[in-house]
Amino acid sequence: MTSSPVPLLPRPAWIKARAPQGERYQRLQGLMQGLGLHTVCEEARCPNLGDCWNRGTATFMILGDVCTRACGFCAVKTGLGFPPDPDEPRRVAEAVARMGLRHAVLTSVNRDDQKDGGAAIFAACVREIRVRVPGCAIELLIPDFKGNWEALTTVIEARPEVLNHNTETVPRLYRTVRPGARFERSLELLRRSRAAGLLTKSGIMVGLGEERVEVDQTIRRIRETGTEILTVGQYLRPTPAHLPVSRYWAPQEFQDIRAFALSLGYLHVESGPLVRSSYHAEEQVPAGLSAQRPIAGSPSAPSG
Repeated sequence: MTSSPVPLLPRPAWIKARAPQGERYQRLQGLMQGLGLHTVCEEARCPNLGDCWNRGTATFMILGDVCTRACGFCAVKTGLGFPPDPDEPRRVAEAVARMGLRHAVLTSVNRDDQKDGGAAIFAACVREIRVRVPGCAIELLIPDFKGNWEALTTVIEARPEVLNHNTETVPRLYRTVRPGARFERSLELLRRSRAAGLLTKSGIMVGLGEERVEVDQTIRRIRETGTEILTVGQYLRPTPAHLPVSRYWAPQEFQDIRAFALSLGYLHVESGPLVRSSYHAEEQVPAGLSAQRPIAGSPSAPSG
């Protein structure tokens, strides 16, 4: 994060988000509060909150609302949270059932204070949803677990329909944007997950100072891990204390990025100013693809 005062760039006309309001929004907000659950929609100040909640969807954020890292782009609180709640998976499954979801998306804060980074809670959530809502597709957006591959295996063995891990930005900007992460570590996570037969997904932001050639190189590197779903969106500064927006990429630029990514073999690419990793996630999984499909020569994740 930066403390130097940097003027906010005026948002262009194509950056428009629906305000959170209406009966469905209020009902969903009451459900989350009643079950003691958090959503990344609220905690990260997602611009699509109004749209998604009025459609009856939300992205659950498990393992508390306090992150052990301090990424320069993220509005989630930083610090040490409470110990993981073993009852949280049951409450998440209850919410999924009451919302009538057919595609549930779960993410979390980073929990570097936990030996497994919270992997066991992710896996427990999958099991609880499968019991409570059979047939519901489950997408997990996971942290890097600091390269703890045993923790990753715990998640892989739960067999979510989609395993998502965002690389967020180009390698050159990691030290500023994701100081606690490593680009190569994120690629290895995606590579291992794909080798285990999971449908993998990743996402990046633009507007943090990257060049188009760096964006293309990053998208290519992600694709080389076997990742088949990609999201690309505009970084929006949540507060003046966060990293400034270097520029707003135009809608046509996002379309050009999408065309380039598809040319590399991605099966689905969402690219646009307001695209976020879990925005319309249920529409991003190509028909017929499954987390259980085998990969020739790669029956399981590599050891190490």
